[in-house]
Amino acid sequence: MVEDAGSPTRHRLDVWLWHARCVRTRSSASALVKAGRIRLNGTRVTTPSQAVRLGDVLTITLDSSVKLWRVTGFIDRRGDARAAATTYVEVEAPDAQGSHAP
Repeated sequence: MVEDAGSPTRHRLDVWLWHARCVRTRSSASALVKAGRIRLNGTRVTTPSQAVRLGDVLTITLDSSVKLWRVTGFIDRRGDARAAATTYVEVEAPDAQGSHAP
């Protein structure tokens, strides 16, 4: 199967995090992954070169929050926030979906 160069089917995790504007620098993205603060489809990842594919779910643990993102696309370079927003969709956490009893 030959891939079309214009539409990649996977990206390196550190590059994708940087393009999606999760962090400010690619080295910060790499450090985040190496620290074990990223889960890919529920499995902790510590290799920045791990492949990310469309439909994968990332759990990203930052200093002040936890983000749950589904990969919806790839971009060739880091652009503005509008372009970055096309690469993921926020997923609601399973525990936040149910109603809370008083």
